[in-house]
Amino acid sequence: MSEPSFLTATRASYDATAYEYVDMIGDSLDSMPLARALFGAFAELVRTGGGGMVADVGCGPGHVTALLHGLGLDVLGVDLSPEMIALARRLHPGPRYEVGSMLALDLPDASLGGLLAYYSIIHIPRELRAEVFAEFRRVLAPGGQLMLGFQVGDDTNHRDEVFGKPVNLDWHRQRPEEIAVLLREAGFEERATVVSPPEAVGKPPHCHLLAYRPGA
Repeated sequence: MSEPSFLTATRASYDATAYEYVDMIGDSLDSMPLARALFGAFAELVRTGGGGMVADVGCGPGHVTALLHGLGLDVLGVDLSPEMIALARRLHPGPRYEVGSMLALDLPDASLGGLLAYYSIIHIPRELRAEVFAEFRRVLAPGGQLMLGFQVGDDTNHRDEVFGKPVNLDWHRQRPEEIAVLLREAGFEERATVVSPPEAVGKPPHCHLLAYRPGA
């Protein structure tokens, strides 16, 4: 079965711009104390929820994967783009990395203690979000923790050029309350939602949402 066209386009777009993307993000986490604190809370929730491996789904070049690894988690980075995975392995050795899609993770049922999707569900068409969240629930063990990061809004944006290179890339901003409903329908319980003000005029707010799969 052929894969959806948006996956092919997203993979090709990130493959083409992987090196420029790394240059752009640089050491951006150093100037994000709230995000770092929430990653720390996520790591602690994973440990108190029973532990186990964590998947960073849509890991890009591995900068957040490495942060979670540094917090003591057994973490696997997963990304659609082979070029991003190659860079992650080179720039942030230590964690494991695999090419894969959040629509069909190559992981057994109930095998994870935590799953992070940090600015990666933004590339999933809205009508497929429920399918993605069902897949997240499948791979999380009872008591497993989920953390999502995304820009807040209703709009969909398209770029056909990034860093001077041709791409075919869509991203969809999300409403926290809508995501919360979809997660509940998928079998999650919301733990906390943190919405940060825009970083600059014309920029959207950011949301970090933490939830978990109920169970012993």
